[in-house]
Order: sequence, then C-alpha cells, then structure tokens
Amino acid sequence: MPDPTRSSPASVRRRALVAACGAHAVHDGLTDVIYVLLPVWQAQFHLGYAMVGLLRGSYSATMAGFQVLASRIARRWGRKRMLVGGTAVAGLAFILAGRAGSLATLMLALVLGGLGASTQHPSASSLVADVHEEGRPVKEALSQYNFAGDVGKTLFPGLVGLLLVVLSWRASVTLMGLLALAGAALLGWLIPGSPAEALHGPAPAGLAAGRSRIRGMNPLLLTGILDSAVRTGFLTFLPFLLQRRGAGSAATGAALSLLFVGGAFGKLACGYLGARIGMMRTVWLTEAATSLLILLILGLPLGGMMVTVPFLGLALNGTSSVLYGTVPELAGPDRRNHAFALFYTATIGGGALSPVVFGRLGDLVGISFAVVALATLLLATLPLSWRVQKALEA
Repeated sequence: MPDPTRSSPASVRRRALVAACGAHAVHDGLTDVIYVLLPVWQAQFHLGYAMVGLLRGSYSATMAGFQVLASRIARRWGRKRMLVGGTAVAGLAFILAGRAGSLATLMLALVLGGLGASTQHPSASSLVADVHEEGRPVKEALSQYNFAGDVGKTLFPGLVGLLLVVLSWRASVTLMGLLALAGAALLGWLIPGSPAEALHGPAPAGLAAGRSRIRGMNPLLLTGILDSAVRTGFLTFLPFLLQRRGAGSAATGAALSLLFVGGAFGKLACGYLGARIGMMRTVWLTEAATSLLILLILGLPLGGMMVTVPFLGLALNGTSSVLYGTVPELAGPDRRNHAFALFYTATIGGGALSPVVFGRLGDLVGISFAVVALATLLLATLPLSWRVQKALEA
C-alpha cells in the first residue's frame, strides 16, 4: 500500500476524516450501549439509582480523567497508536464485562473501558481539525465527525436491544467487545501517518490564539459541562421513565435509537447552522428547545414519548457540534490538541458526575423531580454562551 503521507491532500483529508468518524462511531456506540444495560444490571445486581449512576459514572469519569494524559502520550507515541490501542482496550473491557460474575468485576470492566475510550476524542477531533482549513471547513468537518458518533449511538444500542430479546446480556456484551476489536484492526489500516505535516508541514511553534479568545475557553468549558451533565443525566433516567410507561428491553432500545437518530441529524445540522448564524444563536435555540422537550416528555404516555424522542435528540445532542466547532477558534494550532483534551475532560467529567448527583436526588425525592432539575439547570448555558460569543468577536 502506498505511503499515506505521500498521498494527495484530498486523499489524506478523506482518510483522516473517515478514520476519525469510524473511531467516534465505535467508541460512542459502546459508551451508549451502557444505557440499555443499566436496567438489566440493576435487576441482576439489585442496585439503587445512585449505584446505577455510579456504574455509568465510573466509565465516564475514567474516560474524562485520562483525556489530557492521553493527548500528551499521543504527541509522543502518535495518534494512530493511541486510537488503535484505545479501541482494542475498550473491546477487551466489554468482553470482560460479559464475563462479570460480581458487581466489582463489572465496575472494573467499565473503568477499563473508560480508559480505552479516553484516547478517542482528543486524538480523533484534533486529527480532523489539523487537516482542514480554519473557519467553515473545519466546523463542517467536525460536525460530520460528531454525526458519525451518533450513528454509532444509534446502531449499537438498537442492536443490543434486539440481541437481548434472543441472547443473554452476557453474550450481547461480548459480541460488542469483539466488534470493537475488529474496529481497532480496521483503524490500524485506515489512519494515515502524520496527516498535518503531509498537508501543511509542521505547525509553527509559539502560534497561539489572542488573549481574549483564550479567556473565552472558560465559559465554553462551563457551557459544555452543563450541556453534557444534563444530556448524560437525562439519558441515564430515560430507560426508567420508559419502563414506567410499560416499555420492555426492545422498546427501550428502540426509543434510544430513535433519540440518537434525531441526535445524529441534530449534530450534523447544528454544526452547519452554527457556521452560518453563529455559536450563541444556535446554542440558545437548541438548549431552550431541549429544556422544554424534557419537561414535556415527563407527562406523555409511551406512544407520545416514542414520537417525541427523535425531536428531543435533535436538540439534546445538536449543541455539542457547535461547541466542538468553537474550540479551534479559541485555541491556536499549537494548543489545539491540548484544548480539545481539556474540553472533553471537562464535558465528560460533567457527564460522569451528573448521574451520581441526580441519581441520588432521584432516590431522595423521585425521578420526576430530578428530571425537572436537569431541565432547569440547562438554562444556565444561555448567559455562558453569550460570553463565549463576546470572546469570539473581540
């Protein structure tokens, strides 16, 4: 096979984007399979909502906690090795989870899975950003990358929901692990070597964003934390809200797939929309719609919930594309990999903490009150996004 670093710029961009999208689809798909399995594990191990949140949070916390370290290791070992190795570790973790005979083993498997998943976001997103021009091209490419993640979120939970009808949860989880190992092998073949240098040469040392734009990272991080906390907290509760309306495993998997279908198109559409009407206007539109739809879904019967979840997914997941696309604008090329690592650490950390905090709240005062609290918290993103917009305009 020809040396990918000597391929045409268009070929390098295509290979890099396809590889990043594939890695995002596999890792996000594995991550959100956990939502389908939470009710199964609750029954299997006799868990309360707080412990359910801790299970989900252990995966996300590990993934968030090692993002910055993974980005630093990638600079020394190379992003290709990190993406391939991390995907393989995540696959092995799911195989271990399928053999878990105790809660401790299951927790260990989820921590190992989070460790493998920590390699994906900073490496793959900076890979996309490095091979595309700043402004609209990189924003649109990152929206495609985010769209691919939700394709994985749509396919993997739906597949597991169907597998649970005919197979045990252990066999279903093991199959997901084997699929991830196959994905790791494919990434090893697909990822081009040194794509940024092939296109542009080494990044100039010392090039950084203006002081005012760097200050804009703080409100951007807070916006991402709140958005991720509400999204992850609500997704943790959604299977239980569906069960209250009489949904079984297949219906729960179908509802999550519908939500992620809407989320996938939301990420794609909102990335393009944000490139045209601006970050702040898009965030205000999506976050206000998300808050209203979360409140609406609490009072709907099962049929109404199934109809509403795709529209909720569009707004719930669409905001993230706009936020991701803003990171390259606030950080210069020499800070981009680190900036993405910080952003993903903050947002995934918020997502890891949210199920534990709001799960405990659900144990104390009821799941409905906890969901209302999530919808209310989301409105705090509106003034924060205004501050980010001011930094971008400075």
